[in-house]
Amino acid sequence: MKLIGGMDAIHGLLTLEVGPWDGEIRVREDRSLPWENLVWRLESAATSCLPLQMAGTCCFSGSHMADEKERKTLEERHQMSDLERLRHSCAHVLATAVSRIWPEAQFAAGPPVEGGFYYDFELEHRISPDDFEKIEAEMKKVVKENQTFERAVVSRDEAMELAQSGRLASSGARDVPSKFKVDLLGDIPEGEEISLFKNGEFWDLCAGPHVGRTGNCKAFKVMSVASAFYKGDKDNAQLQRVYGTCFKNRTMLEEHLERLEEAKKRDHRKLGREMGLFHIDEMVGQGLLLWKPKGSIIRRELQRFISGELDKQGYFEVFTPHIGKLDLYRTSGHFPYYEDSQYPPIAERDVLKKLSDEGATCAELMNMLRSGEVEGYMLKPMNCPHHIRIYASDHHSYRDLPVRLAEFGTVYRWEQSGELGGMTRVRSFTQDDAHLFCTPEQVAEEVQGCLGLVKTVLGKLGMEDYSVRLSLRDPDSDKYVGSPENWDKAEAALREAVQTLGVEYTEEEGEAAFYGPKIDFVVKDVIGRDWQLGTVQVDYNLPERFDLTYVGSDNKQHRPVMIHRAPFGSMERFTGLLIEHFEGKFPTWLAPEQVRLLPISEKHNAYADQVAEALSSKGVRVSVDRTGDKIGAKIRLARMDRIPYMGVLGAREEDAQCVSVRHRDRDDLGSQPLNDFVDQIVSEIQTRSL
Repeated sequence: MKLIGGMDAIHGLLTLEVGPWDGEIRVREDRSLPWENLVWRLESAATSCLPLQMAGTCCFSGSHMADEKERKTLEERHQMSDLERLRHSCAHVLATAVSRIWPEAQFAAGPPVEGGFYYDFELEHRISPDDFEKIEAEMKKVVKENQTFERAVVSRDEAMELAQSGRLASSGARDVPSKFKVDLLGDIPEGEEISLFKNGEFWDLCAGPHVGRTGNCKAFKVMSVASAFYKGDKDNAQLQRVYGTCFKNRTMLEEHLERLEEAKKRDHRKLGREMGLFHIDEMVGQGLLLWKPKGSIIRRELQRFISGELDKQGYFEVFTPHIGKLDLYRTSGHFPYYEDSQYPPIAERDVLKKLSDEGATCAELMNMLRSGEVEGYMLKPMNCPHHIRIYASDHHSYRDLPVRLAEFGTVYRWEQSGELGGMTRVRSFTQDDAHLFCTPEQVAEEVQGCLGLVKTVLGKLGMEDYSVRLSLRDPDSDKYVGSPENWDKAEAALREAVQTLGVEYTEEEGEAAFYGPKIDFVVKDVIGRDWQLGTVQVDYNLPERFDLTYVGSDNKQHRPVMIHRAPFGSMERFTGLLIEHFEGKFPTWLAPEQVRLLPISEKHNAYADQVAEALSSKGVRVSVDRTGDKIGAKIRLARMDRIPYMGVLGAREEDAQCVSVRHRDRDDLGSQPLNDFVDQIVSEIQTRSL
C-alpha cells in the first residue's frame, strides 16, 4: 500500500484511523482546530505519509490530498510466481464453492497473499469455523470437476452489463447486481484491458493469471475467517474474509500445516507470558515492552556475552541520551527521510505557550518544526548521529583509527498498531549498536571483523543455518544520498568482505539503506522460518554530511569511512526469536533459572539450602522447591517451567553429600558428588554450551 501526499500538503490536523482490518488505514482531515487542546495528537500529523508494504491501494481523503490510487499495471499483476498463480486460482475455487452454498453472497476481491489467499464477500450468514468442512467439501467437488480456467476479454459495456445482471462473481444471473464488481469496474482506467475468468458456471472479473484447471488445486485448506472493510475503509461495508492456503501437493500442504502447529507451540507471546519474561501493558502503551525479572536475566546474559566479544575486538562502550535536537537528524538525513516512522518532534515549552497564545494550529506548529523555523527535539530513531558527535568531539590522527564505539542504545520508531507483534515489532527497542570510524584502507579488514562477530554470535546460539544477502542501491532511484563514486567503493568493499565468509550470498538491488549498502544475515530457525538478524553497513555519506575528518600520514585532513553493525539487531526481536527457536528451553547459560532443587520432604530443606549456597556462590541461578508436593509433582512442575537441571535431595543424597540429577530433556542422569555437580554446571555456563 502506498499513501499519496505529504506534510507540505497539510493545512489542518490530520488523524490516521487504524482499524483491525489487516492494518489498513484511512486519513481524515479536520480543519482549523486549535492545537492547544490537541498538542499530544501531533503524532497524527507526523505520520501523515506512511509507506506500508501491503497488498492493495489507498489514498488520502480531503481537499488538500491527492485524490487518486496507485494501481498495479496489468504487467505487474501478471508477474506472479507459480505458487501465487496456484493460490489465486484456489481463491476462485473457494468463491465458486461459496457461491454454490450461498448464492446470495456478494464478492469483492480474492488475491493471493503471503502464505495463501483470501476472498472477501458480503453475506448475511456469519461464516464460522463450523462452516469450513462444508466449504472444503464443495471446493473438493469443484476440483474434481477439473474445470478449465477460461479467459475472455470484454468491453467495458459488456462487463458492466454482466455486473448489473448479477452474473459476475456468481454461478448464474441474479435479481440483484454484483455491486462490488460494479464498483471495481469503475476503478479500471480507461483504455486498460478488461478480462473475465470463467471456471465452470462461475464467472469473475479478474486480470489473472491462473493455472490451467481447477484440478491443479487439490492440496488446499480453509484456514480462518475475519472481518475486513471493503477497500480498507471503515465507512464502507464490512465484509467477511475467508483465508485459505494451497500448495502443489498434499505433502507440502501437510508440512506447512505441521509448521504452523509447531509455530503456535513456540509463539513467543504465549511462552513469554507463561514463563513471565515480558509484559505489554495498555497503560504504558502498545509496542512498549516491559522486561520482567526473568526476561531481564536473558537480556543481561546476551549483553554480557556480546560485551565480552567487543572487549576482545577493541570496542569502547558509550552512552547517549534518548533525545536529540532536530538539527542533528536533519544533518544525518533521518529527519525528514524517516519521518513516517518517527515519533513527532517536540517543541520547547515556552515556544508552545507563545504559539498557543497566537492561536497557531497543530499543523502550523508541525510545519514550523519541520522547516526549522521553530527548534525542536525528537526521541532518537537511530544511535548513529550521537556516535558521530562523540567522534567529532576529539581530533583524530590516522594512528587513532579505527575508533570503535558501541552502545546498547534504545531507539524509538512509530509503528502502526496493526503491525505491532509481541517482541518482534515494537515501538521502543534496544540495539546492540556499534559504529566504526576507519581509513579507507581499513574498511575490508574491519568489515571482516564485524562479519566474524556475527558468525560468532550465531554459532554460539546454534543458529548455523543462515544465508547472506548483500543489499545494493538501485542506480535509477533517487532515494539514496551521496555520490555514485562513494557508493561504488562501499559496495565493492562489502562484496569483497562477504566473499571471505565462504558461504553463498545473493545480491539484492534496491535494498540498501539510504546512506549505504549493507550485508544482512538471514537465519533459518528450527522450523524453517527466515529471520533477518545481524547487519553490517558501509557508509561514506554520513561522514560527509557531518564533515568528519582525521589527519593522515601526509599531515592533511581526510574523510573517515563509517561502518554500522548490529549482530543481534534489537534485543527485543532477537530475544523473541530465541524464545521460539528454543521453545523456551534455553541453554543453561541463558536460562533465567538454571537449577531447581527438589527436597523429597521438609526435613531435607536444610541440605537443599546447603546445595543452593554451593551453587549460588559460584554464580549459578538456583531455587529450592519448598512446597509439600510429592517429588513426582515437583519434577513435572520443573519440566513445565523448562528448568535445565533438577536436583533431587533425600536422606541418601544428604548422607553421601551428593545430588540425584535430572535434566529437562535427558531425564535421570544419576547421582553425582556435590562438588562435581557444581563444577559441571559452572563449566556449562562459562563455556556457554548448548
